[in-house]
Amino acid sequence: MLETSARLLRLLALLQSAPELTGAELAGRLGVSARTVRGDIGKLRELGYPVHATRGPAGGYRLGAGAAMPPLLLDDEEAVAVTVGLRTGAGGAVAGIEEASLRALAKLEQVLPSRLRHRVRALSAAMTSVPPAVPAGALVDPGTLTAIASACRFRERIRFWYASHDGTRSDREAEPYQLVNWGRRWYLVAFDIRRANWRTFRADRITLRAPGGGRFAPRPLPADDLASYVSQGVTVAGWRFRARVTVSAPATAVAERIGPYAGTVTAIDETTCVLDTGADSLFTVAAYLGLLGFDFRVESPPELADEVRALAARYLRAL
Repeated sequence: MLETSARLLRLLALLQSAPELTGAELAGRLGVSARTVRGDIGKLRELGYPVHATRGPAGGYRLGAGAAMPPLLLDDEEAVAVTVGLRTGAGGAVAGIEEASLRALAKLEQVLPSRLRHRVRALSAAMTSVPPAVPAGALVDPGTLTAIASACRFRERIRFWYASHDGTRSDREAEPYQLVNWGRRWYLVAFDIRRANWRTFRADRITLRAPGGGRFAPRPLPADDLASYVSQGVTVAGWRFRARVTVSAPATAVAERIGPYAGTVTAIDETTCVLDTGADSLFTVAAYLGLLGFDFRVESPPELADEVRALAARYLRAL
């Protein structure tokens, strides 16, 4: 059984690890009784930590926001990950965090055990980052990003103005689930309440409104891998031209060549599949299909066949 001081630190770490835990879950992980857990919760409150309790069969404890941030209790892997992330992430697509990242890094490295400090230095020495060219208008306000992340963690609805690609604004209310960083932009996967469907929102186009809409019960996600879900949706939405071709190769082989972002592959049989893809120009699609390394037949659009013929003639002239 843990001593009281060590147990309080372990309890604080558990409360930081999940949005909410029941008394039985906490008692089981700490190896104590439910009564001891209630006593320890009271001691944390006396120390100034805002631990909130909800009643009922589904009730539990969660760590709320206080006047000051409580100490974060990180294991070895988490400490290394945070330190390396602070060193490499300051130049990302979030505006105005460089100085704050350096301050946080200085505090963290000051208290790292020597064994972890050596690991971080070895990782940093072996890594070189190319500063990303962030697209114009893609910088996200850190306050907006952290507010959305908090709403995702605590399952709280958000209300916001959303600017479309043409600048028009719409009033939205949504259940936020996950922030995804892809293509030098931040995206939010959320369930749009008024449209009753899943949506992907660009975070730099979101202007949060207060207050939010209260807490919500989680829904089944639209995909197991939300990163692939976002990347595929964003890629398809950005295509000016779409194309369908039949490829003389197994679907698994084609999927390995194109990756998860260049289209979708549907098997016809063991040796043939259909590839749905697209790009900003049909010439790009024709050139890309030539790089697949498999025989293919253009199904649509007819203009793509013309581009393939022109490209084939150019290659023949080169010989």
